Order: sequence, then C-alpha cells, then structure tokens
Amino acid sequence: TGRQRPTSPSQRCLRFWGYILLAGMVFFFTCSDPKYVVYMGKDKFENEDLIKYGWPEDIWFHVDKYSSAHVYLRLPPGSVDLAGVKDKGEAKQKLLDAMAEVDPKIMNEMAQLTKHNSIEGCKLAEADIVYTPCLNLKKEERMDTGQVGFKDESFRLLMKNVEKDKDIIKFIERSRIERKVDLAGEKAQRDEEERMRRRKFIEEQKRKEKTEKAEHEREKELKSYADLQHLEKTSNVGVTKTGSIEECREIEEDFM
Repeated sequence: TGRQRPTSPSQRCLRFWGYILLAGMVFFFTCSDPKYVVYMGKDKFENEDLIKYGWPEDIWFHVDKYSSAHVYLRLPPGSVDLAGVKDKGEAKQKLLDAMAEVDPKIMNEMAQLTKHNSIEGCKLAEADIVYTPCLNLKKEERMDTGQVGFKDESFRLLMKNVEKDKDIIKFIERSRIERKVDLAGEKAQRDEEERMRRRKFIEEQKRKEKTEKAEHEREKELKSYADLQHLEKTSNVGVTKTGSIEECREIEEDFM
C-alpha cells in the first residue's frame, strides 16, 4: 500500500508546518568579521532547539528584563579549548578570556541586533543586553517554552544602556537569510570532531612527556659519565708525573 497523501487544506497545512519545525529554520546574519557565525531563532519554539544544541563556542545574547529574540555569536573553532581543563574555575576563566577577545565592534553589533529583535526593547531609547556563554544556559521542565535560566548568575554579563544605531541595524538586517539547519546533526558532528581533537591532544601530550623523560634520562646518564671521568682524572693526581709505563711499574713495585 502506498503512503496516504493529505487531501484537505488543514492536513496539508499541518504537514507543511510539521516539516518546517523538524527542519529547524534559523536566521543567519553577517557581521563585520566573517570569522564569526551570527544566528537567531525564528521563534520561541526554535529557541528551544538552539538552547538544546548550542556549542561551547556560542555566546548567547538577550535583552535584559524584556522578551526578545535569542541571538548567538559563534566563535571560530578552537576559541574555547577546554581540553585538559581540570575544574569549573579554570573552564570559566577560559570562556571569559574567549569572550574578552571578541572585538567590541562585534559585541555592539550583536547588542544592536538583539535590541532590534525585541518587540518592547526596540522601542526603548536605551536597553541593557545580557550575554553569557551557551554552556551557562539552564533549561528546566518548569520553564515556559523559550524561557531559559543560568547555571551561574555571576557569569551573566551586561552591556549597559545600549542605544539604537540605525546604520548598524541596517547593515546586519540586510544580510538576514533563513536556512534549514540540522541542529542535532551539526552538534553531533562538532562533538565528534572535538573528541578527535582531544584524543590527538592527549596523544601529543603523552609523546611530549615520553620525549622529555627520555631526554632527562639521557642528561642524567651523561652527567653520571662526566662525574666518573672527573673522578678518574682526580684520583691519580700526584701519583704519577709522566704517566709512562715505566713509572707505573715503579709505583707498583713500591706498593708491593
């Protein structure tokens, strides 16, 4: 039996929107520096998947205290290197360092895009923009769709009193494109690449340690040999004068 096709307009409508939701429609933008990826959820339902499948390299932006779009700035690969990190404090510092390296011009562009895509925020003369690493976002069952919390409130940073800049908004919004994204698939691929990179990092560390250990043993052996040579030279000081065979025999006879 063949697959039944939807016949009524309502069935076709449901199928269409079901496809859209499963495909993952995401808005992408171009900022002043092409090494960054800028993207935004289409609605609160898309925001759920963006939270779920965010990358460690992602920085999340939102208008503080108002409803707004969830805007993400994805840093270049390798910007957040957590390989070898032993505790949360070290991980937090690495994330802070990665965010601090972003050009203030790019940060302002993200703030403008976020404020502009807030129904209430875009009407304000000034608005505060909150930003934090995607890794700091927390989603709980009790929360409404699209709502998010923070694992560490102290990691919730603010850009204060952001005023509207029409030129920046025009520049960024002009680059807006809508694209279907396999969020789960891309995240899985990224995680696999990260696992491979970490395995390579661990292997390189082991090789480095092995090389350093061998070098240390060689230096230790050379030092022991040098000490032995020095001992041999000093042990006969004052015993022989010429070092000739005849003199050695005379010394032997004297001892005997």
